Amino acid sequence: MKNINIEDLLKFRFIENLRFDPSGKNYAFQLVHIDKKKDSYFRTIYVNRKAFSSPKSTSHLGWYDESHLIISEENTNKKAILNKYFILDIESGKRKTFLSTPLHISQIEVLNRNELILKAGIDANDPDLYKASKEKLKKKKEELKKQADYEVLDEIPYWFNGAGFTNKKRSALFHCTLKPFTISRITEPFFDTGTAKILNGKVYFSGNSYKTKRSLFDDLFVYDPVTKKTETLYDKDDLSISTFFLLNDDLFLYASYGKQYGINETAKFYTLKDKELTEVGKIDRSLHDSAATDTLLGSGKQNVVKNDHLFTIAAQKDHIELWRIDRKLRNVKLFSMPLISHFDMNEERIIFCGSDETSLPELYEYRFKDRKVRPLTSFNRSVLKDRYVARPQEIRYRSNGAELNGWVLLPKDYDRRKKYPAILDVHGGPRAIYTKAYFHEMQVWASRGYFVFFTNIHGSDGRGDDFADIRGKYGTVDFEDLMNFTDVVLEKYPAIDKERLCETGGSYGGFMTNWIIGHTDRFCCTASQRSISNWPGFAYLSDIGFYFASDQNATDDPIKDNAKLWEHSPLKYVDNVKTPTLFIHSDQDYRCPLPEGMQMMQALCERGIDTRLVLFHGENHELSRSGKPSHRIRRLKEISDWFDKYCSSVL
Repeated sequence: MKNINIEDLLKFRFIENLRFDPSGKNYAFQLVHIDKKKDSYFRTIYVNRKAFSSPKSTSHLGWYDESHLIISEENTNKKAILNKYFILDIESGKRKTFLSTPLHISQIEVLNRNELILKAGIDANDPDLYKASKEKLKKKKEELKKQADYEVLDEIPYWFNGAGFTNKKRSALFHCTLKPFTISRITEPFFDTGTAKILNGKVYFSGNSYKTKRSLFDDLFVYDPVTKKTETLYDKDDLSISTFFLLNDDLFLYASYGKQYGINETAKFYTLKDKELTEVGKIDRSLHDSAATDTLLGSGKQNVVKNDHLFTIAAQKDHIELWRIDRKLRNVKLFSMPLISHFDMNEERIIFCGSDETSLPELYEYRFKDRKVRPLTSFNRSVLKDRYVARPQEIRYRSNGAELNGWVLLPKDYDRRKKYPAILDVHGGPRAIYTKAYFHEMQVWASRGYFVFFTNIHGSDGRGDDFADIRGKYGTVDFEDLMNFTDVVLEKYPAIDKERLCETGGSYGGFMTNWIIGHTDRFCCTASQRSISNWPGFAYLSDIGFYFASDQNATDDPIKDNAKLWEHSPLKYVDNVKTPTLFIHSDQDYRCPLPEGMQMMQALCERGIDTRLVLFHGENHELSRSGKPSHRIRRLKEISDWFDKYCSSVL
């Protein structure tokens, strides 16, 4: 069997945005491959299993009708004033211009053949720019170019990870008619739209209007495209609305007040009538895909209403399930897989994107008639053919009063008479889960001769709110779980060399890496990625910091409760550090901003600890998942070489 190499990433195919047409006959999706020459991702539209090739990277925004897709192409003309959207005829393969507008459209919903609802970004200070003439648009573009070397910031958040600076930028809704061509704005200038859906011919949407501080909560509205009037359905500004839908014409909200478990509290189901909520109940699981992975790019639908039932993805302990839920919240598991990222369905079958422990993501179908799951595609089969793919070996252990589980990947050509280095990998979140699904970085390390072990500790998803709630406990029960897991792994696998233990993690896992090196020196080296080191600083740097820092540290105010935040900051314990540590960070990471890694690295360097910071320009918090291919390869090479260096040095 051949090794799995870092560069195998370049051969991956990624599946995104799966959608059935309105009749349920055809389904469309995007297949993404890596363009090595341009160091970027190239998208091709598929309908069923037929590719619609184009010289430009192409995405779809959904179905216009059962024979036509609305698509967008990569815009390579930097001088272009208008953005063009096209109609693709799936029978002939021909495309023609559908919309030409200055709007950057992120969502299109079809009311009827002549009317659309558009969701697009606007500048709240100039909300009607979309109406301007080409001359005015050109002048505005020139003005913005002159202003590109400075920003004016007067609200929070003023930046957002993956979106850059967002001050006074809003997501607005528009009503568009095709003949005659008109576009009118539905939402007010400072309104920021969340979820928008067409239900029974009307447009339901959530969101919030603000000028200085974005609320964590949403209100709910309905727009009548006939009368062109908007009605407020709920406006108490105390509810975080995840989604909403109709069952038997009753409006259901899946939403949370966050009063018991904070911002990560699992949502409850409510019905809404006459602006009053009636609680239906709660299913104590996250109804979305929370599996950590490095084999996906975009996603798609994670819940669908069909035949007065809600079909949804559910995170369950250490895997993902697909559930059918009725209006009384009775749920039935239809099938499960280590990873299910998104799905869509018709009357006969569910098609979904998923993967298991030995395969990269592909499309599968589940047929209601025989209740069986079958593969539909094999885009990635050749990537892993004749390669050593380590199968996860499950380990059960007890820690902090709970039965936990984790997995171990055995090194290639494993011989229990030999000694091997090992890597502990910690997931982000913290409310996420590791599953047995193929994880590229871990398989690379197994091929390089490492044991790799990983687990779902307290704070992880899939077990309900009580288990996931570690507010005010960062660095305590979670750290103990990781050390207990490490002890169990070492006991079960004596072939692991205790002198060659490595550790890494990103985001929350990066926080844990920084915490670990200040509280134990059992690891010969670590790699801290997109981390948090100083909660008081993070509170007013991160795009989510102004609420996340206090919430996760169980405090009311990051200034008044500074001592509590500092108590849980890895930087406080830097004098204890002896472990050589690599830091990976990106200069456009606004979730865990660059100063978090820089502070920790400089503190180690000043104290004579071997350290290195690798900074990626132009990347954000998603470097390991959707960064430039060359950057993703360099990141994994830096970490792997760092581990090799210290594991070789103690041989």
